[in-house]
Amino acid sequence: MKAIWNDQVIAESSNTVVVENNHYFPLESVNEAYLIPSSKSTTCPWKGEASYYTLEVDGSSNADAAWYYPQPKEAAENIKNYVAFWKGVQIQS
Repeated sequence: MKAIWNDQVIAESSNTVVVENNHYFPLESVNEAYLIPSSKSTTCPWKGEASYYTLEVDGSSNADAAWYYPQPKEAAENIKNYVAFWKGVQIQS
């Protein structure tokens, strides 16, 4: 699977984990050069608190377009150290 935004591959892995129709990519498969930590956070009742990244690609920004769970609840331990995308990021096989 690939996560693509602004014509760049942000992440690529054959080992994504699908949760609630979102592909979570292993952190080591994500090009961290495109990630800027965001102050945004949200809470999921069963996964825990999510943190966000803004994508920065070729001078364009996509605010809070990637998220992850740094300390997921026990039910979501399988996505610890994984990143998911939205807000126009295309997921392709």
